[in-house]
Amino acid sequence: MSDMISIIISRQDGPDGSVYDEEFKLPYRPNLNVISCLMEIRRNPVNAKGERTTPVAWDMNCLEEVCGACSMVINGKPQQSCTALIDKLEQPIRLEPMRTFPIVRDLMVDRSRMFDSLKKVKAWIPVDGTYDLGPGPRMPEKRRQWAYELSKCMTCGVCLESCPNVNSKSEFIGPAALSQVRLFNAHPTGEMNKEERLEALMDEGGLLNCGNSQNCVQSCPKGIPLTTSIASLNRATALQSFKNFFGSY
Repeated sequence: MSDMISIIISRQDGPDGSVYDEEFKLPYRPNLNVISCLMEIRRNPVNAKGERTTPVAWDMNCLEEVCGACSMVINGKPQQSCTALIDKLEQPIRLEPMRTFPIVRDLMVDRSRMFDSLKKVKAWIPVDGTYDLGPGPRMPEKRRQWAYELSKCMTCGVCLESCPNVNSKSEFIGPAALSQVRLFNAHPTGEMNKEERLEALMDEGGLLNCGNSQNCVQSCPKGIPLTTSIASLNRATALQSFKNFFGSY
């Protein structure tokens, strides 16, 4: 490993600003991650030419691969910058924002599209009132085990970035929201809104927009079985469509 770390950052001063690259050089230390390097650049925003520049903007929160906020494209791969270790990255390290989402500035993006999709499918458990309702219904252990895997989603947006069907010309809600429908429909209380969630998936931007590229399951940092959820939902929406058809007579 060289004594210096070379990082090339794709920068943009605002949503309508032009894109340009800026290189930074940092002293090498073992066990650094990308976030540590960005923090160092923020403390001393001097580029590789020795010119003082504006601090780089990016999102972060937990630094433990739990919140998903620090997602960006690192050497061409969307991932979390908190767990991207410098020792395991080829240099020069290139940092870019996730282009699926609108750019706010530099590496910071607006992930509202993903959160709006979660609202569309009602990805929550409705509770009537704030008083103590007592213990809720128990979930069968076998179902709980695979539901727990789906609950690991941290809304990082990596699966949307890697999906070719999620773009500015498509209304596709993306694999994250799809998987959450399966999760909340499996919950004994959430199941009360099961049909409503399935109807949302049968609408524009739902399951029919999935091209089955399977990029999502390969890129998910939590190893969530997204394609398994999509297959399960295809069956569920097919049954719901039959129910709607025959229920109309």
